[in-house]
Amino acid sequence: MSEDAIVILKDDHKQIRKLFREFRAAGEDARATKGHLVERIIELLTVHTYLENDVMYPQVRHLLPELDDDILESYEEHHVADVLCMELWSMQSQDEHFEAKTTVLIENVEHHMAEEEDEWFPKVRSGLTRTQLRELGRAMIAKRAEAPTQPTTPSALKKALDALVG
Repeated sequence: MSEDAIVILKDDHKQIRKLFREFRAAGEDARATKGHLVERIIELLTVHTYLENDVMYPQVRHLLPELDDDILESYEEHHVADVLCMELWSMQSQDEHFEAKTTVLIENVEHHMAEEEDEWFPKVRSGLTRTQLRELGRAMIAKRAEAPTQPTTPSALKKALDALVG
């Protein structure tokens, strides 16, 4: 497993995209399957955004202040995803809004991941040294063990609130 922070985040993105594809391919009447997939999507997103908000964004913001606007936008995109995840967490897969809300979550997260990979990650990679990226990666690996997996966990709620108040 790589210790490079960007590689770690891209690996998370791959796992999340795979679940998005499975959700879309599950079929119209696969409510139970979609419910399980959404639980897993929420778990991965909760961990991923925790690592970005708690480790990656603050450190990059400190080391590369010229990326401040990008990071602030990312915090806001995470906030939207957090709200959707919390709402989906409290819903049943039979709810008439479940699929539509999941689709909105998927579209928002896909946009966010594409922006990170196409625009933000290249700026971070060119602005930080390999050593700095490995240090960030090691910090994320260490934090992953304590990361919340449910959006209603106090540390996940704190992450969402911290993103709101900056």
